[in-house]
Amino acid sequence: MGEQPVPKANAMLICDSVITDKATNKKSLIGVFENISASKFPCVHHSLAVYIKLTDARGKYKFRLELVDLEENLIIGKTELPQDIIINNPLGTYDLVINFGGLTFKHAGEYDFRMFANNKIFEQKKFSVKQIQIKKLPEKGY
Repeated sequence: MGEQPVPKANAMLICDSVITDKATNKKSLIGVFENISASKFPCVHHSLAVYIKLTDARGKYKFRLELVDLEENLIIGKTELPQDIIINNPLGTYDLVINFGGLTFKHAGEYDFRMFANNKIFEQKKFSVKQIQIKKLPEKGY
């Protein structure tokens, strides 16, 4: 038997949350986004989910997701699925949902989610953290 295949991602999306219907196992992605805006730094993003649909996998996999600050080339968030996943049908598709909480962004810039299967990267998703100005309402003089 040859080397275990590295999965291929059909989709990788960042969103506020993912809801799984218990009866059908269908996923509802709520609040899909590619940018985060903040008025000051450091800023904390309290909760987000990363949804990955993969295929072309067969065997036992340990999945890990890392969030990398591209400016500083630094991992600022990392999580592993608690259990290995066994995939028997390479023609099937499989959904992974990974939740992150309390991510701290020190500065505006480019960041990258990197998905690994058995320590081999198989998908990346870049996004931006942007600084915005909060407009103050003019004071009314009476």
